[in-house]
Amino acid sequence: MNFRKAETRDIPEIIKIITAAQNYLSKQGIDQWQNNYPNQETIKEDIKQGNSYLIQQGNKIVATAAIIFAKDPTYDYIENGDWITEGKYGVIHRAAVAAEYKGQAIMAEIFKKTYKLARRENAESIRIDTHPDNFAMHRAIEKESFKYCGIIYTSDGSKRLAYEKVISNT
Repeated sequence: MNFRKAETRDIPEIIKIITAAQNYLSKQGIDQWQNNYPNQETIKEDIKQGNSYLIQQGNKIVATAAIIFAKDPTYDYIENGDWITEGKYGVIHRAAVAAEYKGQAIMAEIFKKTYKLARRENAESIRIDTHPDNFAMHRAIEKESFKYCGIIYTSDGSKRLAYEKVISNT
């Protein structure tokens, strides 16, 4: 599997993966990623900022994620808890795996590559959040030994459970 930065030419395939994930969440009764988010403009901006990454198997894009090493205002306020670290951190947003590749440890691969990027960026930790009812993502996050830190709210006021994992530089 190849891990690489996304390019503008990848947008149609990324949108297919995102749309399938939005449909899956909707069918599960989870209001995460509904209301046209994330959308093509979001993905274009991620690519423009150099924050959009892919997992590719052969010629097939099998997963996408935005991995950002900058202060995220969404994480400024945390309710019923605290962040583990106060230094530089990375954030994983908009992570999705193509439906036919679910259950094949692709999210684990995204996490592994993110840790490598974090070390290169001298980040102390990785943070991630998800909808309270997105149990598949909770399992993936907890399997990676992220620690639950509390509740954050997205820019539209939606509640998300927030996690953090300290990155070892060894």
